[in-house]
Amino acid sequence: MPIKIPADLPAYDVLTREGVMVMSEDQASRQDIRPLRIGLLNLMPKKIQTENQFARLIGATPLQIELSLIRMSEHRTKTTAAAHMAEFYRPFQEVKTEKFDGLIITGAPIEHLEFDAVTYWDELGEVFDWTQTHVQSTFGVCWGGMAMINHFHGVRKHMLDAKAFGCFRHRNLAPASPYLRGFSDDCVVPVSRWTEIRQPEIDAAPGLTTLLGSDDVGPCLVEDPGHRALYIFNHFEYDSDTLKQEYDRDVGAGTPINVPINYYPDDDPSQTPQNRWRSHAHLLYGNWINQIYQSTPYDLDAIGR
Repeated sequence: MPIKIPADLPAYDVLTREGVMVMSEDQASRQDIRPLRIGLLNLMPKKIQTENQFARLIGATPLQIELSLIRMSEHRTKTTAAAHMAEFYRPFQEVKTEKFDGLIITGAPIEHLEFDAVTYWDELGEVFDWTQTHVQSTFGVCWGGMAMINHFHGVRKHMLDAKAFGCFRHRNLAPASPYLRGFSDDCVVPVSRWTEIRQPEIDAAPGLTTLLGSDDVGPCLVEDPGHRALYIFNHFEYDSDTLKQEYDRDVGAGTPINVPINYYPDDDPSQTPQNRWRSHAHLLYGNWINQIYQSTPYDLDAIGR
């Protein structure tokens, strides 16, 4: 089954060219089926790129998905056209009376700030609390995951001496988890962050289970069943060239940056990077969507009761 997105959203043409099944509002209205309502709270500056990345993953499942794009109410992006934001995004304060089967909260390039120094931190806390009554399952990604695990459990983020940057092998720590169904014993995950969450602090918080972890860059995927949430601190959703874009940007700006580890063949940035995480990315997000489908009530109003 396809993902339902507006026909004029840039992701519609991108995913159609890639062979992902997409459906317009008009087509969806003719099907007698309730799609899963998935919200994307997009905190990334490159909104359209992030829309494409997550729509590609959640649109590859055999279920009909209705994707809703959400933004923080008062924060205004400087890197995406105002017309795009006005046409496709709704502020959280407008959607908070609605219910969703799933919500993805993206990362944001504000790792250097303390959480309470973020301009929209109070409203984001409201979002986190709202998920407990209005969302069946929430997926916090990178900074979004760090912020959420801090909000609910007080687990801190810590600055790294050097940026964790590249493609790192991660061990499957919970093979029986339904979220890791089909996973190998280990897998490669793109990493790009200046901060970390530490495993001993996760272990000290009741109810948390680390599903994927790396000896090099620490915990990656954490399940929080008490809050119907997953937290992932790395980037399965990245395109093949996303790390290259970040590397080229920093090199062009004269910002000190290491060549991303295990990304380019022979670690040579003149060569084309290789994607070694795509299949596990689809598995993870497909498993998440399936778990939502298995657990969410047919009546949206029953979510959170």
